[in-house]
Amino acid sequence: MKTKGNRKTKVNLITLGCSKNLVDSENIITQLKANKIDIEHESQKDDANVVIINTCGFIDNAKQESIDTILNYAQAKNEGMIDKLYVTGCLSERYKSDLEKEIPNVDAYFGTRDLPLLLKQFKADYKQELVGERFLTTPRHYAYLKIAEGCDRPCSFCAIPLMRGKHVSQSMEVLVEQAKNFAKQGTKELILIAQDLTYYGLDIYKKRNLSELIDRLADVEGIDWIRLQYAYPAGFPLDILDVIKNRSNVCKYLDMPLQHASTMMLQKMRRGITQEKTQDLIDKIRQTIPEIAIRTTLIVGHPDETEKEFDELYQFVEKNRFDRLGVFTYSHEENTHSFSFEDNVEAETKQNRIDEIMELQQGISSELNEKKVGNTYKVLFDRKEGGFFVGRTEFDSPEVDNEVLVSAENTYIRIGDFAQVKVRSTEAFDLFGDVVE
Repeated sequence: MKTKGNRKTKVNLITLGCSKNLVDSENIITQLKANKIDIEHESQKDDANVVIINTCGFIDNAKQESIDTILNYAQAKNEGMIDKLYVTGCLSERYKSDLEKEIPNVDAYFGTRDLPLLLKQFKADYKQELVGERFLTTPRHYAYLKIAEGCDRPCSFCAIPLMRGKHVSQSMEVLVEQAKNFAKQGTKELILIAQDLTYYGLDIYKKRNLSELIDRLADVEGIDWIRLQYAYPAGFPLDILDVIKNRSNVCKYLDMPLQHASTMMLQKMRRGITQEKTQDLIDKIRQTIPEIAIRTTLIVGHPDETEKEFDELYQFVEKNRFDRLGVFTYSHEENTHSFSFEDNVEAETKQNRIDEIMELQQGISSELNEKKVGNTYKVLFDRKEGGFFVGRTEFDSPEVDNEVLVSAENTYIRIGDFAQVKVRSTEAFDLFGDVVE
């Protein structure tokens, strides 16, 4: 493809949003590179003449960031700094017609399943033989493995099914092949992601089949850690607990977004579970795997959340002492079931509730971390930053969880290597330690 001025095409791909979006971007890069297109991910050089923006449309803040990014590059196109601008991803899937009217100087908008159409803009072919292969934008020692696309859950607040469609599991054969390819490239940690891991296999194997998938991935030589993110609590397949417990390279870690604890709010959110059943599940998980780290995310300020429901949530967090926790304010998303309710919790109240939960969690995290002083942990090192080598234990996922910092003053650690680290001091969300032989 030639652009104005006959410059050779060079593409910069910008990724916004979650790890699932990052996997999509890596697939775009893989396909374009296979078609001999020069492409970089989030290059800082400003030498690209074509820009692709992979957008997020999840909640208000994410949508605004996507829109602002599109507008910035649309302005750059107006000023002749780039020749072509393409927009893909969730925001584009959901609001394509609106975006075409509001920001018309984008050359084309594509949805979440339009990769072949995007490739056509570059006169590139979709190469089916590349399924199972992927260019990594993460450090090569860890990779996200998206085991399914879309979601069949009826959560009242969530617009993901509008943007990603119904749940579609990837076959075990393709996933195992992809894991083997990653291992050959030096990947040591696989992070399993999907909108709902626990639904895996229902569509193609007619049963929840996550445990078998994990078992098969755990057999792949060279994969030291397998981590599970985004497990849905309702209908949780308890057989995966035995796999987590018994396979040494499956991290004792579970990311399970609960969203709320009040039974009334859970019903309003259409989560298919009660507080009592949620508590039973957490207790079962911890009884089976006492050392497991549970990460969860919560939503505050959903329509009709009063102080009573928020207090239930607060007390639930206080009681369960989650190892990791994040909180979002409710976002009033059109075409969702919750949009039919009045968005009747003030923005200030929503923010105050986030602050209260996070202040509570900071105290919990501090106390849990203090108990680790003197203990030694296997740590995978992600980067060097300032005067520290920065890594994670099996109880921590990249970007969102605790980190382990080791002074680089008298120690050298190769990025992507494991080391045994003895913890000597802690902060609320960080551990400081020394490498031990």
